[in-house]
Amino acid sequence: MRKGLFYPILATLAISSVLIAGCTPDDNEEQNPADLKPLSLSVPVTDNWVFEKRPSITIHIENPNKVSIDANAIVKIATDMEVPVATLEKSVKVPANGSIDIPFTTDQDLDPSIYNADCKVNKKTARNFYFGVSPLDIVSAPDKQADFDRFWDTAKGQLPVLDETTVTLTEVTKKSNSSCKVYLVEMQSAPDGLDGEPVIVRGYYLEPQDGKKHPVLIHFYGYDTLNNPGKLDCPSGYGEFAEFYLSHRGQYINHRPASKRSDGIDRDFENIYGDWFTFNFGDKDGYYYRGAFMDCVQAVRFMATRTTSDMNNLFAEGSSQGGALCYAAAALSDYPFTAISPNVAFLGDFPDYFKVAYWPGNEAKKKQGTMTDEEMYAFLSYFDTKNLATRISCAVYATSGLQDRTCPPHTNIAPYKNLLSTDKEMHFYAEMTHDYPANWFNTIMKYFKDRIK
Repeated sequence: MRKGLFYPILATLAISSVLIAGCTPDDNEEQNPADLKPLSLSVPVTDNWVFEKRPSITIHIENPNKVSIDANAIVKIATDMEVPVATLEKSVKVPANGSIDIPFTTDQDLDPSIYNADCKVNKKTARNFYFGVSPLDIVSAPDKQADFDRFWDTAKGQLPVLDETTVTLTEVTKKSNSSCKVYLVEMQSAPDGLDGEPVIVRGYYLEPQDGKKHPVLIHFYGYDTLNNPGKLDCPSGYGEFAEFYLSHRGQYINHRPASKRSDGIDRDFENIYGDWFTFNFGDKDGYYYRGAFMDCVQAVRFMATRTTSDMNNLFAEGSSQGGALCYAAAALSDYPFTAISPNVAFLGDFPDYFKVAYWPGNEAKKKQGTMTDEEMYAFLSYFDTKNLATRISCAVYATSGLQDRTCPPHTNIAPYKNLLSTDKEMHFYAEMTHDYPANWFNTIMKYFKDRIK
């Protein structure tokens, strides 16, 4: 996410081929050590790498040589905050032209957490990966400030009323069809602070053409590419849902010239916020995400003005930053959401986030200035999804990649645990990094359709 648009990153099984000295002739076979073929090492996924109390880790070794080979296998386990927990070690003889599985587990139950396993054979890496032990029992308690609700009520009070003077629609004719028209929407949103002019934000609105009311689906984007962003596609619709693809301030449509958009509208738009996460860092009333969260509220209000919108069936989806915006919209909207689906969500549990991931904590520390850590985390608490979650009671389908080091599972669990919702699901994907699960969009659309009233 830090390096650009939320593009899929495929996680693959790590296979290391290593040459291991120490061989024993079998069946009177002899082999020159210099002619030994490398062993193949792998660590297959077991139990989706989510365990109740103790992990089950197996190192698989294949030996293609005519002699057996001595192997010393070590598994070092540490928490996702790099606190050592256990070192497990076994020595075995791998038979000639054969294979062996070496199982490992801990002697004692592990506390609920996300852990790292560094698996080596004769000092060569077989696999380094993360796993969970009772991950949904990880505690990430809310740390809301006393004026949390008042702060957001003040922000919402700055949103302009949406009417013909504050909203402009331009049809994207090349994307419209008989069942669904597509529009570029430009609307006023909250200013970047307690004073100042409203900010113009944009989005693509897909309006069904059958004259009936339709469930509403809002799409939120992941973190944009700061420099040289890629071309942005304008979606087409099929008329099943009334849809809105929000480009919140400074990102996506608001960050691209006409040549980098497929809507065919000959106007250029420019990001004025620099690197969004650090814009007005430390100033809660002028901070980037105060405005971005208000853009989400305004997107919902816009959809409520459309005659084809059934606001009793309101849904949202998004990944990474888009997942955080799902939480923000559901927490702050005037209209109750029916269900949201945040995938690998950003902005969760900042005090722990900065301990388990490199970015954005590294940028926050650069902008910390004279703020103490306590003051910095108090500032960030207004924008923390774990605190927003305490205002959410709709259905939630959340997903997380155990190998995600951009928005690690620890930070995805934080808002999920603090939801008021009783209809909620959290799905972990063993090998997924900062990515989408396979068939994710079809899965969440079924989840949404099952909850249409």
